Amino acid sequence: MNNKIIGIVLLIVGTALAFWGYDVYNSAGAQLGRAIDGDTPIEAWAGMVGGAICIIVGILRLK
Repeated sequence: MNNKIIGIVLLIVGTALAFWGYDVYNSAGAQLGRAIDGDTPIEAWAGMVGGAICIIVGILRLK
C-alpha cells in the first residue's frame, strides 16, 4: 500500500516537473538565448530529465 502511494506521488511530481521544464524550454527568453548562442537553460533540462526519472520510478513503484 505504501509503495503505491509513493508511486502515485512520484508520477504526479514527475509530470509537473516535465511540464515545467518544457514550459521553461519554450519561454521567450530561452528561445532568444538559443537563437543567439545556442544554449538551453539548465532549468529546462533539469525539469524535463528530473520529471522523466520521477515518472519512471513512479511506474516501477506501482508494479
